[in-house]
Amino acid sequence: MAAAQLNPLQVERRAVAGGLGQGPSIVVVGAGVVGVATAYALARRGAQVTLVDREAAAGQGASFANGAQLSYVYTDALASPALLRKAPGLLLGLEPGFRLHARLDPDHLRWLLAFLRNASAARFRANTLAGLALGLESMAAMHALQARHALDFAHASCGKLHLYDDERALRAARTLVELKARHGADQRVLTPAEAIGVEPALQSRTRPLAGAVYSPQDEVGDPYRFCQAMIALLRSDYGVRVAMGSPVVDVAFGQGVATVCTAAGNRLLADQVVVCAGADAGGILARAGSRVDLLAMKGYSLTLPRGKDTPRASLTDVSRRLVLCALGDEVRIAGLAELGLADRSVDATRCRALLDAASEILPMAADYARAGQPWAGLRPMTPTSLPVIRRIHAGLACNVGHGMLGWTYAMGSADRLARLVLGDQS
Repeated sequence: MAAAQLNPLQVERRAVAGGLGQGPSIVVVGAGVVGVATAYALARRGAQVTLVDREAAAGQGASFANGAQLSYVYTDALASPALLRKAPGLLLGLEPGFRLHARLDPDHLRWLLAFLRNASAARFRANTLAGLALGLESMAAMHALQARHALDFAHASCGKLHLYDDERALRAARTLVELKARHGADQRVLTPAEAIGVEPALQSRTRPLAGAVYSPQDEVGDPYRFCQAMIALLRSDYGVRVAMGSPVVDVAFGQGVATVCTAAGNRLLADQVVVCAGADAGGILARAGSRVDLLAMKGYSLTLPRGKDTPRASLTDVSRRLVLCALGDEVRIAGLAELGLADRSVDATRCRALLDAASEILPMAADYARAGQPWAGLRPMTPTSLPVIRRIHAGLACNVGHGMLGWTYAMGSADRLARLVLGDQS
């Protein structure tokens, strides 16, 4: 039974009810990869779900054109001793792939102090292993979804290579590989010749290679196409109501009822609200009386036609913080992290630098002369690099702060949220 599109103009004082489930009525705010995965996890367990988003279509935010890597075992936390050593260069803009934008704002400074506390060796290891556990849960949940439903989102189980130019960085990576191997990760440190054996396209690489870390469990998929496929599935198979073009301006609670108010002046009534609104989540939660430490990290991407020698494996150039992977007939190039920059506009100079770096490293991986429309998006970061999956009170929960690994963590964090809200159901 298909569920009709929910028109925001027709929901005045309408309770969220019906659908295929008999459980509690829940409004999920946000229809990126995390939001659609959360709606699925809740609806599959019997909740009556309405999914709302400010944009006219799903997946228009950080899910639209990100790096597309499903990095299930490469979940290293951003805050680390290695990054701390580079802090002066980051503040001065001397690192080509990563910039830190600091400002004299109490919330911003509080976040940075928490981030610095998490840069110790012990916390880096703990946060990385916690991310690995969530990544492996996500992999299992994604495979279970694909076993139940045929979804077309350019998914490929191609493995990933992290490419290292620097011997010191490679030695540090080897230590981490050995640590994660004891917790379920399948990763291998390769010599340059072994890396070329895994991915022959690396023979055209123009920069010297010290070695690589190979993660055969990692995958790729187009997150925007995933959002579109999931919206269709949620409507047709799970009775989920969908209200796009509905910016949420307030969330209120009283007498056991949650009320979601939209910019058009309409109201959705439900038992509970789950906020999965990416970079916008902090403002929505603040209006609901709750605070989560989030800081935007801006990233860029370009999508191009395949080249004469497009790699099969997904690639990450560590020193350049650059991602390259094939998505069907196209190649996605992404990178350039700008922490603390909340401007969604596309900086043409930064995009040109991204394109130049990719074409310099792997000149035959893509048709660089035919680059498509550049894209920029904001990823909501926590100081730990781990998402906040929390039940704030009986009527409100959140699944936010996935940072650079939102696509990777989406399915696993959705399952955790659903178990938290509905009880430990399979």
